[in-house]
Amino acid sequence: MKNSTVESAAAKSAVKAAEQKRVVIAFGGNASYPPNIKGLVSEQISLMAQACEHLSRIVEAGYRIVITHGNGPVVGNILFRMARTADELPPMPMDVCVAHSQGGIGYMLQQTLSNVLRERGVPGEVSAIVTQVEVDENDPGFANPTKPIGRFFSLEEAEQLSREQEWRFVEDSGRGYRRVVPSPQPLRIVELAAMEALLSANIIPITVGGGGIPVTRDSLGRYHGVSAVIDKDLTSAMLAVELGAQSLVMLTGVDRVALDFGKPTQRAVERMTASEARKHHADGQFPPGSMGPKIEAALRYLDGGGSEVIITSIDCLHDALEGIAGTRIVP
Repeated sequence: MKNSTVESAAAKSAVKAAEQKRVVIAFGGNASYPPNIKGLVSEQISLMAQACEHLSRIVEAGYRIVITHGNGPVVGNILFRMARTADELPPMPMDVCVAHSQGGIGYMLQQTLSNVLRERGVPGEVSAIVTQVEVDENDPGFANPTKPIGRFFSLEEAEQLSREQEWRFVEDSGRGYRRVVPSPQPLRIVELAAMEALLSANIIPITVGGGGIPVTRDSLGRYHGVSAVIDKDLTSAMLAVELGAQSLVMLTGVDRVALDFGKPTQRAVERMTASEARKHHADGQFPPGSMGPKIEAALRYLDGGGSEVIITSIDCLHDALEGIAGTRIVP
């Protein structure tokens, strides 16, 4: 009886500690829209349901979570669809396309997580926020498109679209060619107060989808949408700093970050300091099209006063937060 009481007290103490911990969890765009699906809504919801089973364990443990997500595959498809129908329907500007993808993905994720929580008997409400993120209209990223979006094309298809649509393409890790668009740096999250209000009401926010809808602000304080897609990890890092989150979790396709990735000397990393991560990054261990943006986001969060960054897969999310999986980056 005594051991049972001690174990119960320890469990309650662990839950109490988790309740004090805000965690920003960033999903990649491929989490709900990987390259191997047709793109049906039923496929996306099925993938989200699997992910939400893992999220529900975190909520049940008492963590106060904020969810962010990418939109690269989806917003790319929206733009491609518009290019194919431009003779019949007027195309939407890119910022509105980002808003469409943000709303659609947010809606499906909000509904799916709510359903999973209800089925598991875990209390919790979820709300997706259409979120604007301010950028600088003079950001050099506008003149140098680097953000890959949408599906993969063959060289012939990419060359044809370049001629027809004046799109820019890059070769992506041997998998084909993807369109690249401007990706300015995030400066300020416009709806930050709304997120704080939701967290205070014990509601799980889904926010800054696709890095946020890019907007600039004029001399009168009015916002205007711009043609770009912001990096989701960089905005998530800024969000985690602004919300005072104790952890920033970036979910990816691998359980741990690796050094010498793809080489015979490849080795997984359980823990590294910010200075070690910065050195490895400078040495070229984390390429721009792979782990590079996540390491950059991790360093920004830690430089902003953050406590820890966890990089792992969705399957290892719970264990990573408990300190027994994933890669942990600390100050």
